[in-house]
Amino acid sequence: MSEEFISVGKVSGVFGVKGWIKVFSYTEYRENILAYSPWTLRKGNQTKQVVVLEGRIHSKTIVAYLKGIDSRDLAAELNGWEIIIDPQQLPKARKGEYYWRDLIGLKVKTTDGVDFGIVQQMLETGANDVVVTLLDERERLIPFLQGETIIEIDLTAGTMIVDWDPDF
Repeated sequence: MSEEFISVGKVSGVFGVKGWIKVFSYTEYRENILAYSPWTLRKGNQTKQVVVLEGRIHSKTIVAYLKGIDSRDLAAELNGWEIIIDPQQLPKARKGEYYWRDLIGLKVKTTDGVDFGIVQQMLETGANDVVVTLLDERERLIPFLQGETIIEIDLTAGTMIVDWDPDF
């Protein structure tokens, strides 16, 4: 397993008396977290790998049954543990789709060759996602609108070409 884990959720409580846990999922469709078994659980410097045997949506949360966790007491010991996965467990992004983690660190230039620096982070807003770049302490926020402001992304070359006013 690689050192670069992805946090996909956390254990948020117990469910019932047979060892089921409640899970707070960070995945876009919260039930997608169940497809990433095995999970690595992390709390502080401790980690342990667990296998999801069953899981489902229950009300507004996800509940899961893990191999070897067959009592409420054992399930309670996992409360607060972060659920992390190896990036290789993610499905391959389809053409024209990107995981945010793959965009962080790209070099950004305008269609005219003006350097905007490096993608520092991505922000989710109600209207559209936003690319945050940084160059010489100047931060720019660029709407992530493919085909409009985002003209080209080349992950192999590590570049992003944008159509954005350098003075904005």
